[in-house]
Amino acid sequence: MDEQGLRLAIGELVAAYADCIDDDRIEEWPDFFVDQCRYLVTSRDSHEAGLRHGVIYAASRGMLVDRVTSLRRANIFERHRYRHVTGPTRILNIADGVAEARTNFLVVRIMHDGTSSLFASGRYLDRIAVAATPLRFIERLVVLDSQKIDTLLVIPL
Repeated sequence: MDEQGLRLAIGELVAAYADCIDDDRIEEWPDFFVDQCRYLVTSRDSHEAGLRHGVIYAASRGMLVDRVTSLRRANIFERHRYRHVTGPTRILNIADGVAEARTNFLVVRIMHDGTSSLFASGRYLDRIAVAATPLRFIERLVVLDSQKIDTLLVIPL
């Protein structure tokens, strides 16, 4: 795949990921990741300090599947959904079948009564397996601009 084709494919991956969550097809969410992946939601300050902890942490695709199962069967939370608005994805580096990319985002939370509010803003820092299709995330760091994170963070960002 040439560089332009790769840029388009990575942009499509980022858009399809957001659509999957926004359309409540959450069971498909783990399919965007390789088996030995890392998914982390953290604050900007924690990320800049090099801390590897987060509000949500998964070290494998299996952990993502478990999160979806818990979300659907065990967790009790007020019904809501998200709408992602993502900026253009910037490719920072491509080497050895892995692309490093950065995408800014806003997430609006829509409650069951129709109330909408800005829920999160930040950036995705991604490592993406690009040697074969379909492209998959090796690592997705969700770095939130704010340290204040709503306790209703049940759906992945």
